[in-house]
This record gives sequence, C-alpha cells and structure tokens, in this order.
Amino acid sequence: MDEYQWIEGIVAVEAVLLADSREVQTIFVGQERFDGRVARLQQLAQSKGVPCSRVPAEQLAEVMPGSTASSVVANVGTRRMIELRDLLNFPRPVVFMLDGVEDPYNFGQAVRSLYAAGIDGLIVRPRNWLSAATVVRASAGATEFMPSAVAETHEAIAAARAGGLSIAVATAEGAQPMTEFNLVGPLLLFVGGEKRGVSRAVEAAADWHVGIPYGREVAYSLGTAAAAAVLAFEILRQRRAGR
Repeated sequence: MDEYQWIEGIVAVEAVLLADSREVQTIFVGQERFDGRVARLQQLAQSKGVPCSRVPAEQLAEVMPGSTASSVVANVGTRRMIELRDLLNFPRPVVFMLDGVEDPYNFGQAVRSLYAAGIDGLIVRPRNWLSAATVVRASAGATEFMPSAVAETHEAIAAARAGGLSIAVATAEGAQPMTEFNLVGPLLLFVGGEKRGVSRAVEAAADWHVGIPYGREVAYSLGTAAAAAVLAFEILRQRRAGR
C-alpha cells in the first residue's frame, strides 16, 4: 500500500507530474500566488487528472507545518522504481550507487549533479531517501527523473557482474586518479557517505579504486555530493571526448 506525504515547492511538484514518478492525490496552491508558472502547473495537473485547488495560507500551514516559503504543495505516494535488470540493460550504462549516505539533503544534491551530467541510473538500497520530501526539493526535482532501482549492495554487485559491468569505488586511499580510467561504461560506481564511506565488502569487490586528484594536500575528503558531482562530470567529459 502506498504511503502518502506532502512535498513542497513548485519545482518539486512540477517534476513529480512530468516524470509520472509517483501517484499524486491532490495539489494545493496558495491563493495569494498568481503567475504564469502556476498557470502552467494547473494546466499540467489538469492534463494528468490531478485535482489542483487554490487554498488560503492557513490551510497550507496545516499540511506543511514549519514551512515558511512554499505556496505550492502536493500529496504524493512513494517513488516508483524500475527493475534492476532493466536499469543495467541500458546501452553501455554508467550507474551510481550512493552507499551509506545518511543526510537526505546531501543525497538530493548528489542526484541533482548525477542527473545533470547524464548518468544513466541510480541504485538505492531498500531503505533509501528517494521517497523523502526533502530529497525532491534538494535535487530540484532530479530524483524524480533519474532512472532508479532498488537492491541490496551484494545484489547490485552480482547483477552488475552478470551484466558485464566493471565495478568501481570512489576512495581517497590506495586509488588511482579518475582520469586514468575509462569511465564511459558499462560501469557501476560506488560513492560512500561522509561518515562511513563505502563498506569494506564493496572495496574488496571493486575492480577499480578511483580517486579524485586534489590541487593541494588536505586532511579531508570531499563530501558525498561534491565527489559525486566531480566524478559524474568527468564521465561526461570522457563521453564527449569519445574515449
């Protein structure tokens, strides 16, 4: 059974409608907001058969307590996923798995960069952030468009091996610079969370340990969102260079 929640922000609501990524029960728009973008959203909702109502600010505050800025909200179901085998069956796929990311905002920011760079898909574990309202807004709606599948880490590795994908892990220790690898796919690339990183099992299973070259000696690593962005746009660079 679907679990419903409220998401806020016209960008997030528009993305859910355009991507057909969730069931949308209803949309509320603040009575005080009148602009062309809201008019287009209302037309889009009508074309999808989704009720879109003008409501007073008090009603918005009831459904989104604590929100201070949003004048557009929607009641939505959980994120729809695709099958893992279908995700890995894209032509020369490059698929990311964000392993151990504990902050939904960082997760959303990472997916925002992955989608912009043209990464083919995302694998998430059964307990993940994809359905969280915070993530939709943090990613500017990108999480709704990114092809995504659910799998445990060992299942993703096994399926990738069976599908002929190389397996890489982003790490700061014992890694070769990312520019020395052919990253255009087929590839499954793990990026770890800021606290725990990737698991030892994933590091042991990886064919490649990929590092991000830094411009100076520092005593820290890039955060998850920044590392994912750097790696994703290096992949885009290599693809455009015809590597």
